[in-house]
Amino acid sequence: MPDKHALLKRHWGHESFRPLQEAIIDSVLAGHDTMVLLPTGGGKSLCYQLPALMAEGLCIVVSPLIALMKDQVQRLNDRHIKAACIVSGMSADEVSAVLNNSIAGSIKLLYVSPERLRQRRFIEHLRHMKVSLIAVDEAHCISQWGHDFRPTYLQVADIRQYHPSAPIIALTATATAAVVADIEQQLHMRNPRLFRSTFARPNLSYQVVSDDSKATRIVRIARSIEGCGIVYTRSRRATKEIADRLVAEGVSANYYHAGLTANERDQRQSAWMTGQYRVMVATNAFGLGIDKADVRFVIHYDIPESIEAYFQEVGRAGRDGAPAQAILLRGAGDRKRLQQSFASDFPSVKYIRNVYRAICNYYKLPLGSGYDSRHTFKPEAICTTYNLLPREFYSACLFLEREGLIALPDLSNSQSTLMVAVGRDELYRFQVNHLRLGGLLQTVMRLYPGVTTDAVAIDERRIGSRCFAEPADVVTALNELHAMHVVDYRQRSTKPEIIFTSARIDEHDIYLGEENYAQVKTCAELRLRAMLAYLECDSVCRSRQLLAYFGETDGVKDCGTCDVCLSRTAHHIDAATLRRTLATNSMTIADLCRLHSESKKSEIAELVREMLDRGELYMDADMRLSLS
Repeated sequence: MPDKHALLKRHWGHESFRPLQEAIIDSVLAGHDTMVLLPTGGGKSLCYQLPALMAEGLCIVVSPLIALMKDQVQRLNDRHIKAACIVSGMSADEVSAVLNNSIAGSIKLLYVSPERLRQRRFIEHLRHMKVSLIAVDEAHCISQWGHDFRPTYLQVADIRQYHPSAPIIALTATATAAVVADIEQQLHMRNPRLFRSTFARPNLSYQVVSDDSKATRIVRIARSIEGCGIVYTRSRRATKEIADRLVAEGVSANYYHAGLTANERDQRQSAWMTGQYRVMVATNAFGLGIDKADVRFVIHYDIPESIEAYFQEVGRAGRDGAPAQAILLRGAGDRKRLQQSFASDFPSVKYIRNVYRAICNYYKLPLGSGYDSRHTFKPEAICTTYNLLPREFYSACLFLEREGLIALPDLSNSQSTLMVAVGRDELYRFQVNHLRLGGLLQTVMRLYPGVTTDAVAIDERRIGSRCFAEPADVVTALNELHAMHVVDYRQRSTKPEIIFTSARIDEHDIYLGEENYAQVKTCAELRLRAMLAYLECDSVCRSRQLLAYFGETDGVKDCGTCDVCLSRTAHHIDAATLRRTLATNSMTIADLCRLHSESKKSEIAELVREMLDRGELYMDADMRLSLS
């Protein structure tokens, strides 16, 4: 077996492992199921990538985000490690090449989404792969008790049956003890070994800042802290409004949310990563897998729904080990808004059933019908017709999707799909008797060989270029073939869709697992209470509060740099202390004296004067001091 230290040096350029990495790697190589909790930036990926190089066979990596998979594969290939991913947008030929190379043994790491694990074509190839390891990234997504549960992750455990001897490694940066136990159970882990690093981030200064003029405060912070940053908000509209405000105030910024096209999201993320913008204002759609080392601040305009979400998002700051700020803005109405949002996120089971009935009635589906039917999704029209509140309606739809009754595909990843619906002999007879359509079908099968066995993504423009036809004519011809039941053609949607993944049933027969639903709601409520407690507790060190939430209490010391700790160290006055204080607030000298010590007023005034002379501070017309 290759030497792990030699591989670490050859492919990653490191002389030694980070804390816990070597022990985790040894556990995996010994064949143990392994549960890994390392903070953001703690080097989780190496814990499965290096064992994959050392073991004979292939490592299957389950990851939740296309951009994250592509980024990981590119980095591995740059390190001369053979890796590939299967993502939407790839042609059937490209997918076949990756699957065949995985069977042939020419790929060491294969990245796939959890949705891919349900596809018959993938499973058929998986059976013939020599799998040495199964890695589950962002493993908290499999736990219904966690903050980011995704039903498709429940498919992961199913692939163990095809390679029962392959160990599984689950990795996450945020998980409580209850979530860890649920991950281990959902993945059918066998006597897993748990490796848990401290969640302490000594270079992060956690700040909770009270201000009802949050946008103004964001501008002030962005001006006073050098380097790039992220501003998180829960509203798509707010991302643009705040970004526009920053730009108007001379701060280079852009915005990002899931409503942008995939191309727009990629371009904006790339521009921020390469420094074309200092600040990215985004919803939580931005950040998963972001590996930018020099993020100097993360600001939360809105209060996150949980400590886990908050900790994961602020963890994107200071990954280079240099000082960074994690700033949570607190306004007078935040508690009430968060509680209202929670109530909307958990409509009653009766309400969810009513929403299901309303949707089915809107699309005129009789009982027992509608299986696999697609419709343009019109939530506004449905809510207006049946007098439903939009936010509660959307939350109910998520529960219906989770129960397998409907699906709401991501429009940004929508593609046309095609599958030949007849056997070989019937296909041959059709091509002989229908020369025009038969010729088109022959072209399609040459471009996409997999269409005879599975529904594959197709591009009408590519087909048209081979047939010397306009894309619109290709669409017309494929619709003809579909009407003749020769193919199953699903044209790419340009509008939101709803798919009925089961035939309509009576809403009273919907089994949501009311006891389970109540437990999920209770867990979410506990997470909300913990978030509110952190928001409102100004007497305990912020870092200590966060670590206690994740079960770390022994030997934990105050960080000395959060807003709570700074208020306690008022007796210590130096330039570094004043810089930390002014990093999130502009203040008058009187404000500084009240915060630190009235008895040291002359000392503070002299220090401020010296810093003004050195150009470290500036004073505005209202005599308020800010960092230069």
